[in-house]
Parts: sequence; C-alpha cells; structure tokens
Amino acid sequence: MSARKLPAPQPNPETEAFWDGLGAGILRIKTCGDCQQGHYFPRTICPHCGSADTRWLDTKGEGAIYSLSVMRRGEGAPFAVAWVTLDEGPSLMTNLVADDLDSLAIGQRVRLHPQASDNTDVGDGPFLPFFTPSGD
Repeated sequence: MSARKLPAPQPNPETEAFWDGLGAGILRIKTCGDCQQGHYFPRTICPHCGSADTRWLDTKGEGAIYSLSVMRRGEGAPFAVAWVTLDEGPSLMTNLVADDLDSLAIGQRVRLHPQASDNTDVGDGPFLPFFTPSGD
C-alpha cells in the first residue's frame, strides 16, 4: 500500500487565519454578524444572507459524524472520509483518523486532529482539518 498524497493548501488573504489556526490546533469558521450563522468553508461574504459582516470564531473542534465512507481500494487505502457536523452548526467534509475504521459510526463524536499535508514534514504544516473519535 502506498501513502495517500494530499495536495498542500494554498492560503490566501481570505483563508490565512483558517490555516494558521489549524497549525495551532484550532479550527476556525466564519460567522455572520447579521444573521448569526456560522459557515464553512471560510469566506468573506456570508453564504446565508450575503452580508460582508463576517468574523472568525474559534470552534471547540468537536462534532459528530453525519455520514462516512471507508475507502478500501486505490492509492493509500484504506482510509475514511466523512461529513462531520460541528457543534457550532456547520458541516465539513473531512478525513477520519482511527485505528479501526470499521468501528466508525454515524452519530459518533469526533474531535479535531490536524494533520500535516503529505507534502511537508510533521510539525511544519500546512495542516489539514482531520478528525478522530473523541472517546466520549
């Protein structure tokens, strides 16, 4: 089996705080000052109401698996991808890190587990927002 190669993120002024947060172990989302809704992926304009009054929010980095799929074939297999709904509301597609992929389940609690992209040494970033079972 070969390791999965994931592209390194390309931060820009709009997303730089997001990538910097992951390097510090913090998952940041944007929230709207007008409609009060959080959103992921980070962007300046609120996708719910169109307002430009958005602010960064440091999340707890916790949520629940909404949907998941374990990939058993192909480069880097096996691995798991999932939709995770954060406690703050937004959902994101992510990778799950677990010793036993068959033990993962819809509704299971997970927590942020940032991983360095495949193109860097661990600890150097840029980091990607992976999740792992929280054990709750």
